[in-house]
Parts: sequence; structure tokens; C-alpha cells
Amino acid sequence: MSAVEFERERNDTLQQLSEFEDSLQKTLSGNLTMQSELEVTKLAIRAAISKAFKTPQVIRLFAQKQPAALRERLAQIDRDVKLGKADHDAVAEQAAEILTALKKLGEPLAPKEEAFLRKHQTRDLCDFEAVAEEGDVHLPGHSASSTTSRQ
Repeated sequence: MSAVEFERERNDTLQQLSEFEDSLQKTLSGNLTMQSELEVTKLAIRAAISKAFKTPQVIRLFAQKQPAALRERLAQIDRDVKLGKADHDAVAEQAAEILTALKKLGEPLAPKEEAFLRKHQTRDLCDFEAVAEEGDVHLPGHSASSTTSRQ
């Protein structure tokens, strides 16, 4: 390593140490920006889930990542409609919630299910799906990269 390269590396290292010390001082003084941003992101995701899913059972099964149980509930709804125990319009929203949850859990949907979801998906479900597809939560005053770049 030449003297010029050594000096450049030394200056870079000193600058990084200075930045680290500043960051450490901010953390010690109570400025927990990164933690605060992560908490805001978590709260936004929770709000999106609770706004998108109205049915507590769907929320629980989605949170527990139980696609088989969601499929079972969907089949139960389908049976109830066919037997006349439930009105199609009354359970369409819950069926759309289940299909959205399955999709977000990475479960493949049949073309018939995709078509049903497109027809019955609410604005809140669309918004939830968009948040999940972007992989980040966008809030006013928070850039998309601010949370991920600091991790």
C-alpha cells in the first residue's frame, strides 16, 4: 500500500469512527430514531392488517400463518352458501379476506379464486396488498429507504 492510499484509508476510517461516535452519542442521549421508525413501521403494518381484515378469525389465522386452516374456512363458507345456510353477498367479503391472506402467505390461487378476488376485493384489501407487495410501509415524512437502509 502506498503512502497516499494509506492516508486515504486512514482518513476514511477516522471519518467512519467520528460518524459512529456521533450516532452512539445520539442513542445514548435518547434519540432512538431507528427504533422509533421501526416501531412506526410495525404499527403501520398492524393498522393495515386490522383495517384490511374485518374478521377476527382471518386475522388470527393470517398472523399464525395457517394457510390450511384458511382454506378450510373458505371451503366451509362455500359449503354454507351451497346449502343455503349463508347468503353469498353476506360472506363474499370474508371470502375475499381469506383469499387475500392466502395470497400474502404465498399460497397459489386458482384462476376462479383470482377472478373472485378481483370482483370482491375491497379498497382496504387492495391497500394492504399494495403495502405487502412494495415490501415497505410508506408514511408521510418517512422515506421508503430510511428504515431499510439503517438496518
